[in-house]
Amino acid sequence: MTVATTRSPRAAAAEPAKWGIPTRRANLMFCAKRMLHQLRRGAQDFLAGPQLLSKSGDAAFSVMVGASSTPLWSEAQPEERLYELGKVHNLRRAAAALHGVVVPAGALFSFWKQIGRTARRRGFVAGRMLQEGCLIPATGGGLCQLSNALYETALQAGCEIVEQHAHSRIVPGSAAADGRDATVAWNYVDLRFRPRDAMRIEAQVTRDELIVRFRARTPSRNKREPRPQAVRATPGTPGVAARTCATCGETGCFRHEHRIDNRHGGIPDDDRCAFLVDENWPEFQEFVENVRRSGDVLGLPLDGATWRLPRYDWKREGFADVGSAPLQALRRALEVRWAPAQGPARRTAEQAGAERIAARLSRLLVPDVTKVVVAQWLLPFLWRNGHLGGRDVEVLMTRLPMQELHARLDRAFAAHPERKTLGDFRAPAELIEAEAEALAYASRIITPHSEIGRLFAEKAIMLDWRRPAVLPRVEPTPSARCIAFPGPTVARKGAYEVRDAARALDLDVLLLGSELEGPDFWDGVRTRKFDNPCEPNGWLKEVALVVQPAIAEERPRYLLAALAADVPVIAAPACGLASQDLLTIVPANDLTALIAALRASLP
Repeated sequence: MTVATTRSPRAAAAEPAKWGIPTRRANLMFCAKRMLHQLRRGAQDFLAGPQLLSKSGDAAFSVMVGASSTPLWSEAQPEERLYELGKVHNLRRAAAALHGVVVPAGALFSFWKQIGRTARRRGFVAGRMLQEGCLIPATGGGLCQLSNALYETALQAGCEIVEQHAHSRIVPGSAAADGRDATVAWNYVDLRFRPRDAMRIEAQVTRDELIVRFRARTPSRNKREPRPQAVRATPGTPGVAARTCATCGETGCFRHEHRIDNRHGGIPDDDRCAFLVDENWPEFQEFVENVRRSGDVLGLPLDGATWRLPRYDWKREGFADVGSAPLQALRRALEVRWAPAQGPARRTAEQAGAERIAARLSRLLVPDVTKVVVAQWLLPFLWRNGHLGGRDVEVLMTRLPMQELHARLDRAFAAHPERKTLGDFRAPAELIEAEAEALAYASRIITPHSEIGRLFAEKAIMLDWRRPAVLPRVEPTPSARCIAFPGPTVARKGAYEVRDAARALDLDVLLLGSELEGPDFWDGVRTRKFDNPCEPNGWLKEVALVVQPAIAEERPRYLLAALAADVPVIAAPACGLASQDLLTIVPANDLTALIAALRASLP
């Protein structure tokens, strides 16, 4: 074992050394030696190697003891664009494998044990890798940026460096120029270290940076930066800069990459956008049609036209590639249908289904997809699994963020503990956190929902609600005094306030949704159901106004139909409608305000 030498910054500016042109014979020798090294390291690790460490979201790891931030993108030549995109893609996959890993005190961390082999079947693609002084294409190439960052952060955190290897050449712009590098090559060139205290690794790819942080429960006991101890080092070559096989000019080399003509699909003319959608809202369909380009990708749960399901019938024309997740979508539909109409089991089924659909559609996120427009249901799962970092992200948002929604339900439940449905479901904390992080990262929030727009005022793109075509308005008789409640009959939709107001004012209530609060909920109120599939908007002829004082409402379609037919509407801000004629806004959970609005609006 030797100790790795640290190069001075001056070495990076030294005159490049001259080396011979690589040959096929030398490459065969290199591959044979590499295989022997891999077999030896595999045998050693099988007998007494490092263990795979588990992940944790433990909030007790709150003290940052080391951090590294390095840029993702460089001023690469056009020929290098594909490989730079590949590098960033590989960093996404590897960072997702490391994020949240907890290294116990004294435990051995191994880069390759945690990352695993960088095979294409595991989602890794071609990037640049340093071999024999040249930057050549290789599956998983570019991961040295992550190992460099881990090495730097481990030094800051006072870890014992067990194994570290310097690069054989200086990669311009990398940590090798400062002698702070740690190259890796499966599986025999590894980065290994031991922390003195238990630490949690955070590894994230943001829009422009690779960020690595180590967090501990308490401040590090070793304040000074240690030198490596027992290090198996590969000595570097000071002053020698690596060259890429596309731009070195050695046309006689067997690795030489001839310039690729854009017209034949080598170098991308432009980066692509992937639209990963869920249910087809007319507002989102119009938006996608207006912004998509010819090379873009569409991912949807089901092909609505083939399956004759209007809710998934997105227009596919004009996209270069269209992918779907039919098995996952059908499984979600079955599990949701089998689940109770209200309660934790239903929401769990919906979330599990969204996670499986997101995993399937993530295959469309190939390296040259640099922008993603994603449905809110899929967002936290794609974020948590590292698919969105390094990309521009826009969110098609249909409901309040889970963090805000849960806070509102918690406040309402504390005020009305007898309303059990207000407290019967909460999403897992890690899912709430993932959605909050992804929404903060997103560059734009796209929604027709006015309250969501107010929450994200600085980056919200507001769409106009699409009003449906309805029959001409027929005035109800003054004695009818009938109101419509879109429902469903559940506390978060304002059912209790509507029931109590109907009792106080002796109103009839036309129920348009399912009843989830029990069979006796509407006792003391005259109610009836509307069920005429031949005339879906015929209910508008029977009511004086529509009432929805909801705590949360995703799609106010009944309210939009009423406004289109000139029927007055009383709604809470959570219904997402902007101020307009015939609309009265009342606070949620405020019976007094609702009764006053009803008295002012009824004939």
